Amino acid sequence: MGSYFLENQLLSCLTQLESHLTSNQKIVSCNEFSLADVVVWSTLLVIQSPESKLSSNIARDYPKIAQWYRSLARDSRFSSAVWAASNDKGFEGFYDFIIPSGSGKSKSTTTGGKGQSSKAEKERTQSASGLSPSSSTGDMIGQADIDKAMAHWNEGPDAAPKPRLHSHPILPIPGERNVLVTSALPYVNNVPHLGNIIGCVLSGDVFVRYARLRNYNTLYVCGTDEYGTATEVKAVKEGLTPQQICDKYYALHSEIYEWFNVDFDIFGRTSTPQQTQIAQDIFWHLYDRDLIKKDTVDQLLCTSCDKYLADRFVEGICPFCAYPDARGDQCDKCGKLINAVELKSPRCSICSSTPVVKQSNHLFLDLEKLQSPVFDWAQKSISEGVWSQNAQFITKSWLRDGLKPRCITRDLKWGTPVPLEGYTDKVFYVWFDAPIGYISITACYTDQWEKWWKNPEQVQLYQFMAKDNVPFHTVVFPSTLIGTGVDYSLLNHISSTEYLNYEDGKFSKSRGVGVFGNNAVETGIPADIYRFYLLYVRPESQDSAFSWSDFVMKNNSELLNNLGNFVNRTLSFIKSSFDSCIPVMTLSHDDSVIVVKVTQELQGYIECLERHKQRDGLKHILAISRLGNGHIQAHKPWELVKGDKNQKLLAGSLLGLCANICCLISVLLQPYMPSISKEIQNQLQAPSECNIIWDYFVPYLPTGHKIGQPLPLFKKIDDATANELKKQFSGQKQDTGASSAMGESSKSKLEAELAKQAEVVRSLKASGSATKETLDAEIAKLLELKKQLGISGASVGSKKKGKKTK
Repeated sequence: MGSYFLENQLLSCLTQLESHLTSNQKIVSCNEFSLADVVVWSTLLVIQSPESKLSSNIARDYPKIAQWYRSLARDSRFSSAVWAASNDKGFEGFYDFIIPSGSGKSKSTTTGGKGQSSKAEKERTQSASGLSPSSSTGDMIGQADIDKAMAHWNEGPDAAPKPRLHSHPILPIPGERNVLVTSALPYVNNVPHLGNIIGCVLSGDVFVRYARLRNYNTLYVCGTDEYGTATEVKAVKEGLTPQQICDKYYALHSEIYEWFNVDFDIFGRTSTPQQTQIAQDIFWHLYDRDLIKKDTVDQLLCTSCDKYLADRFVEGICPFCAYPDARGDQCDKCGKLINAVELKSPRCSICSSTPVVKQSNHLFLDLEKLQSPVFDWAQKSISEGVWSQNAQFITKSWLRDGLKPRCITRDLKWGTPVPLEGYTDKVFYVWFDAPIGYISITACYTDQWEKWWKNPEQVQLYQFMAKDNVPFHTVVFPSTLIGTGVDYSLLNHISSTEYLNYEDGKFSKSRGVGVFGNNAVETGIPADIYRFYLLYVRPESQDSAFSWSDFVMKNNSELLNNLGNFVNRTLSFIKSSFDSCIPVMTLSHDDSVIVVKVTQELQGYIECLERHKQRDGLKHILAISRLGNGHIQAHKPWELVKGDKNQKLLAGSLLGLCANICCLISVLLQPYMPSISKEIQNQLQAPSECNIIWDYFVPYLPTGHKIGQPLPLFKKIDDATANELKKQFSGQKQDTGASSAMGESSKSKLEAELAKQAEVVRSLKASGSATKETLDAEIAKLLELKKQLGISGASVGSKKKGKKTK
């Protein structure tokens, strides 16, 4: 009676849950899984035991529950937690984590003996309920799945495509998937920090390496953005010419990206004759189509420097958020674009003098006339391509608010010269000029550049950047190209990240906070470890942070204990028990199930990389190595090799399968960790033909294949090292050293001036008679003194072209 009552109560709950999930994708939130989902999911796992009469009916009678159940099981965060909780036994071991053996209904007491326990366990884990997450992707494995996966396995690599051999110059091929990839051009005058690197070049590199492994005809273009005020300001500060600054920092950027194993087809520059020619040609097309307007604008002139203060030559208080150190083109705090004359309490960034307003003639791109065609293009591109959510939101926001004419010239010397008479003393504004750099750098790579950039029917353009660059790539640059009337290749897909922070704050070169490219080289930690972690925490949907403690934990748990352990133990067993030769492989049912699960993870990986979910793609690789580890742990080949002939055959088949899983991992790992990928293939002595990502898992290491010497892939990083590195890049050392090293007289003088200016501000506020402009000016002086004191404290202390594509 009690059992009947409980079963009816449970059916009632399931009916209510089915009804709820008919109109809701999750238990609580429509967007994200919550603790409630996890609790209900775990409860449903429990009632799938062999004793339950419900387990075989749930999927049939409650399809929405089944769909939701599998969806949560496919979630990479939940899957990772399950594997961690079950000691790498996966979903099959998670049941024992929830219902431990001493909880009253243990396997032994329920089934009446050790042998029966094993049988019952097998029945449970191979339940045909349709809910059983029999792989880490959570899909049910049936005989049809096994038959399909094994058919491809048995066909072997002969059925798979062969890797494409690339030679330069790479040009579009009619009828093939031609992929043109760009990463946002980094400012030449800055040393890139880890956030810059993951935001554009590393993300682009991952996709490019993946695309090559998929046999897409792929060209990867990037380079330094060298024109504009930022370069002139840097040149003044370092006492060099703009060209010398560009040469110096271009070399630095090249060295850093080479160390990080970023594999550009060309890493060029924008200060080239090709840039001038192409930018001016685009300008004339716009001019001839009546899309260039002339207007007079107010500008800031520093009478001390006898110079117009465009963009970064002027700083002041942001008119939107009151940030005291906003630049004349954009506020670093709120991110809003600013005209220099809008700054409150402006000051010259060279001499700190207060500038005056003076009129100057400039040219504008009449975006208002382009609103309709740009809107139509954006709608089509968003619907047909893969756009990050933030890119969609930012673009739609700009277009919804209406496009306005945008100034495309600046009163500077260092830039692409404006060819129009009466404006030849000016240069093009960097955000009109810089994106054209993608085209001019391609022109430096090949004189047949138009086959890439004027070929929208055959070329797919992918662009990678951080979110602050989005509007210039999705509105300004497309507007420019559409406005020419020339059939340019326009953006099809965009992957724009959120921001990567450092520990609990932001990267800051001046304060010595965070790891910059040159710092990473000096830590002695291999580039691939940085690549792995940056991609593991890639800020795809929200800001994330680089944390040394988490960096060390991920290295030790995911790389050393999971992936590295699987590869090393597999190869070591083969060396010690099978004379370094791949054994005869006669796959058992359990082996075949692993082939299916690995195939599912492989297909999940492909889907993630196609949609720029690089973080989740990495999780699929780690899930595959967990499957391999779990398979070894469950079947104990070290014991089987000591048994009879059949047992040794089982051990050999298992290890041969695992060796081929290692081979697959080496290929999937190439976009993320190219050096580690190469090392695994060296240890496997894998054939070059394996370097292709196909939809199915096939064996490239046949019976009799001789492997190389197994060696550890990763080293443990201890907590002491993490703490030391965190301290080294926290900025504390520099600040402390500066305070003590600063001359007492200089420090006292600054502090006295600061106290005096603070009193001036207090008096003006107390009087109530000072105008807002006067008060803002005095506050700016106060902030400048504070800044000088801080700067003093922080100042003391310590082209790949013509290369063969692998």
